[in-house]
Formats: sequence, structure tokens, C-alpha cells
Amino acid sequence: MTPDSTKHIWRDIGVQLPFLAWLVVLWMLLWAQFTLLSFVTGLIVAIFVTRVFRLPTVELSGRVNLWYALVLGVEFLFAVLQGAVLVAVQVFDFRRQPGAAIVAVPLRYADDLVMTHVAVASSLIPGSLVVEADRDRRILYLHAIGVRTMDDVEKTRAGVLRWEERIVRALGDPAQYRALKADTHRVAARSRSEERSGQAKGAQRPRGRNR
Repeated sequence: MTPDSTKHIWRDIGVQLPFLAWLVVLWMLLWAQFTLLSFVTGLIVAIFVTRVFRLPTVELSGRVNLWYALVLGVEFLFAVLQGAVLVAVQVFDFRRQPGAAIVAVPLRYADDLVMTHVAVASSLIPGSLVVEADRDRRILYLHAIGVRTMDDVEKTRAGVLRWEERIVRALGDPAQYRALKADTHRVAARSRSEERSGQAKGAQRPRGRNR
């Protein structure tokens, strides 16, 4: 083995290490076991999958915001607990069926990596499961329970888009993050403009005469 080949192997391992760690975390979450045994078995499975079913090297964004990553983790754990409670309530509510629907969610900033993160996060929250992903058009198709009206559909779609925004803030590449910030500022400016317009119309409204 030549020095160049050895250097290439170590560089490949360094690039794939965050991906391996993420696979181990997913394995432990799927089995709901955070033990040494689940960590070791997850590591073995991750190495086996990446070595035997070899895929092109995953291109990471090169950007991690620790604060937004911490917020993402806390919000995800809260969403899992909240989803479990809501599903339990819907299951034991015998007065009506919970309702279910397939909801198409067009993502706005996602590349392959962010799209995968959004799909995994949405699937791990009880009550929703990604059943199909359209990679070319960046659309996730989500099976969600508790959906009865179009308002519920829009609420489900908005929830997935909020996860996309959180993931882009924490892990997205600089271009994605800049696009998200620009859209956020644009929406905020539009809201302030509409608020000022409403106040102006209210001030111009003629008052009734005192009798």
C-alpha cells in the first residue's frame, strides 16, 4: 500500500465520520435504546452499510451553528414527546376517527442532505411518516394522522417547512442560510408594511357625528 493510497483512505474516513456518527444516532433512535450495546451494533451496521453498499462521498455543508443545532435538538425532543401524546389522545378518542391524509410538501431550500434530514426528522415524530420523496422536484410526501380539513393539511405542511428552516439554520450551507435569512426579512418587512397600512386605513376612517 503506497503512502498516497493510505492518505486517501484516512481522508475518506475523515469525510465520512460525521455521516457514520449520524447513522449510529439514527440506529439508536429507531430502536429507542441509548445503551453501549445499541451504540456498538449501530456502529457495526453503519460501517457495513457504507463499506458494502458504497455510495458517493457525502458532501457536507461545511457549516454548523452550535446554538441553532442545540435549539434543533431540544425542539426535536419536545416534538417527539408532543407527537406521542397527541397520537395517544387520538387513538383513545372513540368518539371520532382521527383522520389521515397524504400531504405533499415542496421544500424551499433543501439539497439532498437537508432533504434527508427533514425526511428523517418528520418520520421520527409520532403521527407522521414520509412515504415518498421526489428528489428532482424536492417534494416530500408525508402520511399524517389527525388531518380532517384543509386547515389541517396546511398546518402539517407548515410544520414540515419549519423543520426545514431549523435544519438549514443549524446545518445548511452558507447559500441556503443566506436565502432563508433573506426570505425571513422579506416576510417581516411585508408584515410591517401591512400593519402600517391597516393602521393608516383605521386612522382615515370617518368618525360618526355626535348627536
